[in-house]
Amino acid sequence: MHDVSAKDWDSLLGQQTEATPFMSHAYLCAMEDSGSASAKSGWKLCLLTLRHSALGTKGTGGGRLAGAAALYIKPHSYGEYVFDWAWADAYQRHGLNYYPKAVAAVPFTPVPGSRLLADSPASQSALLSAMVELAQQEGWSSLHVLFLSNEEVKATEAAGWLSRHTVQFHWHNDSYTDFEHFLGAMNQEKRKKIKQERRKVSEAGVTFKAFEGAQIQSTDWDFFYKCYSQTYFEHGNAPYLSREFFQGMQDHMAQNWVLFIAEKDGQRIACSLIGLFNQVAYGRYWGALERVDCLHFEACYYQPIEWCIRQGVVRFEGGAQGEHKMARALLPVKANSAHWLAHPGFADAVERYLEKEGHGVQAYLENLEARSPLKLK
Repeated sequence: MHDVSAKDWDSLLGQQTEATPFMSHAYLCAMEDSGSASAKSGWKLCLLTLRHSALGTKGTGGGRLAGAAALYIKPHSYGEYVFDWAWADAYQRHGLNYYPKAVAAVPFTPVPGSRLLADSPASQSALLSAMVELAQQEGWSSLHVLFLSNEEVKATEAAGWLSRHTVQFHWHNDSYTDFEHFLGAMNQEKRKKIKQERRKVSEAGVTFKAFEGAQIQSTDWDFFYKCYSQTYFEHGNAPYLSREFFQGMQDHMAQNWVLFIAEKDGQRIACSLIGLFNQVAYGRYWGALERVDCLHFEACYYQPIEWCIRQGVVRFEGGAQGEHKMARALLPVKANSAHWLAHPGFADAVERYLEKEGHGVQAYLENLEARSPLKLK
């Protein structure tokens, strides 16, 4: 990532319709510099850039940045949140190699947003063509653009790529004045349930403090990482992100984070971390050192939603999966990915599969929408 200037990269990102902080130069640099996303972890960066030809330097790459994509060459499918293990298995059963493949994504970060940075539709089209040409030259089985923007869906479909859809859950601020006003928008059953869950946490003697931006000190980040790591280890996995990654967040992107810390009997016992950008909040990580009934819901949903209402944040994205989020008024939305496969036969088979899967996803969305926890207006 250091081969392209932060100014040029972030200027291009700022021109996109669905920019997020997770595609910023600082965020991707932190992934790389900390070793969290590296060849060793199975995320080998292949940075693809397009430049306008500078006067008198045609072909030298010295012109203004026209397009860019952070491609990662992968020998596995971990940390992507768009699951293609069945595709890899099918390749293997037919004596073909599915890996290495290439993904244009933010490692370990299933947040929708712009992935194909470009200064015009023509540059975006050229970027897609260059990606396919590079894949053919390198012998990659496939290209995958994960959690791309709606505008990019149109561009990839126009280029003949396959579209795939998954479901996420997002909360939207309907001009709520406070948490009670928000609860008033919910049906009686869900409103009662949320009050019961919050009461359990409060009666257990747990209180919360919110730390914003530069207020989050190194000791706070240390405590967060202890909680974050323990949660992963309890599920039998090592944490994806290193402490050095979060040091990069403190050093270069402090303004994009809010940390909620839970205390009980004067001791810190849990925390949750959300990202923030342009009046949108992103639920990212949480962890606890002590078990308290309903603490997860309080830390990950109710505290962030209450904070978002106070700050006038318009949307809180709860992330991938988790139908239980609907009971907390995080409603289903469609998330998109785009795929190009080099093998014509497998491309045809995957296209048929995605058509059937798409009907299932649409039916699932409609079923979820019919069970909205909000009152009918």
